[in-house]
Amino acid sequence: MPPAPDAAAIASAHDVSATSSNGGDGATQPTKPDGRIVSSLRRLTTGAKLFLILSAALLPLALIAVFATLQTTRLADAEARARLRVTANESARALAIELVGDMTALRVAVNALGNDPADAPSCARAQGVFAQQSSAGTRFVIAERDGTVLCGMPLPERVVINQDDMPIAAAIVPERGLVLAISGPGGHTSARAYFPRPFLEKIGRPTSRALELSSAIVLDDDALYLERIEDERPLDRMETMRTDLGVAGLALRTSIRSAPVTSSLVIALLLPLLMWLAAASIAWFVVDRLLIRPLRQLRGSVATFTPGEEIDFGAVRTLPAQEIRELGETFQAISRTVALHEAGLAEGLVRQTKLTREVHHRVKNNLQVISSLINFHARSARSADATDAYSSIQRRVDALAVVHRNHFAELEENRGLNLRTMIGELSANIRATAADRSHGLGITLDIDPYLVNQDVAVAIAFLATETIELAMTCDPAAQIRVVVKPSEIPGRAVLRVVSRALVESDILRETVTRYGRVMEGLSRQLRSPLHHDPLAGAYEIAFAVVGRD
Repeated sequence: MPPAPDAAAIASAHDVSATSSNGGDGATQPTKPDGRIVSSLRRLTTGAKLFLILSAALLPLALIAVFATLQTTRLADAEARARLRVTANESARALAIELVGDMTALRVAVNALGNDPADAPSCARAQGVFAQQSSAGTRFVIAERDGTVLCGMPLPERVVINQDDMPIAAAIVPERGLVLAISGPGGHTSARAYFPRPFLEKIGRPTSRALELSSAIVLDDDALYLERIEDERPLDRMETMRTDLGVAGLALRTSIRSAPVTSSLVIALLLPLLMWLAAASIAWFVVDRLLIRPLRQLRGSVATFTPGEEIDFGAVRTLPAQEIRELGETFQAISRTVALHEAGLAEGLVRQTKLTREVHHRVKNNLQVISSLINFHARSARSADATDAYSSIQRRVDALAVVHRNHFAELEENRGLNLRTMIGELSANIRATAADRSHGLGITLDIDPYLVNQDVAVAIAFLATETIELAMTCDPAAQIRVVVKPSEIPGRAVLRVVSRALVESDILRETVTRYGRVMEGLSRQLRSPLHHDPLAGAYEIAFAVVGRD
């Protein structure tokens, strides 16, 4: 993306232009400020335009939101925390003093009764401490390990307390009250005290009732609510403080409402949403007008482009974004270049096709000339062995000619060579060029219509010719069967040549050395081992195929 031009350079360019238009006499005409600004903005990149528009639209909203949120939340939260701290400390101190004092008196009585169960004065002192609280439902009991009550009366609530060697253990009875327990020396005696919820609520109530608060005594996951805010709603803003009572791991959790939701808070909460909505709307409008719609227009023109034609951007100069206009011009130049290249390639392809056909035609003619020369020399040969040698050479040349002819026939579609057609022609040529003593030769074909590439076709043609030639040498009147069937391996087929002449015998062992090296080389070319079944008289090999006709 090109950088924005410097304003000084733009102004200098305008001044030089104005001076030149006046004949260079030193007098400059004033440039309109509005035109200069518009020209500078038009040269800005799309990203810069989008940044300036969003900044100008969202900066005032952001400043207002920050100011309102800071002022409102800071003052309200600070005031709420200060009031909560005073209230929580006062309530926690009162509860701690009461609970610690009562449990201290019980500890003295438990220790005394543990030494002397008949110590009536110690029991009387404990009863005196709890006498003023009994009207509120507070109870205590001091008992031996076997359950014998030494002082007090049984508690109204029966709870299980696990002291775990703690000096004072506690248990919360939900919505009812609090139970504290201590043990005497050696664990022979123990004491429990029950404090009902109304009593604890009265003790923990702060002197100032100007605040509406919620308080609860908590122990791990259990909570005993002393006071609640009646109309508390889930969306209320709350300030909560937890104060340790210093007794059996108990703590006082106190909560009060923060400052109510005011217009300033509403504005502070809604402004980010308004900013997001404004940003999304403005960004969508700008991007849609400057980028999306022009890109869709450009995409439609590119989508209808056909190689060899030139893209027509009739309205490319009316697109608002400079980058998209340049992109459209680039596409137009590329399409023009592609059209020129397509025309050149089409012309070259025509020339190449003609040249290829000419080469194939000349190769076919040359192979026919070679075959004719061999046939001519075979007729003038002085011995039957020479004639057979010429015929053997001619059959191999014919095999190559058949492969070439079939390859040229399939060249237009480039599907591959049909083995059934190719081996059928090979068999006809072999029978036609066979010696007189092989008039009883028979070749039977059972070939599936597989397609192979030229390299495989050449190897298969020569291998079939060599194998049939081997069978004819061993038995001139041999009956030969050529089979091509599917292999167990996908994408491969099996060539199998079967004849009684190929059964293991002395004449086969003497003759195979003449053909074995060539057949082994062809099997390596096919990248597959050539197997010989001496009992069935068969040679077979697997090879790759490209499909079926």
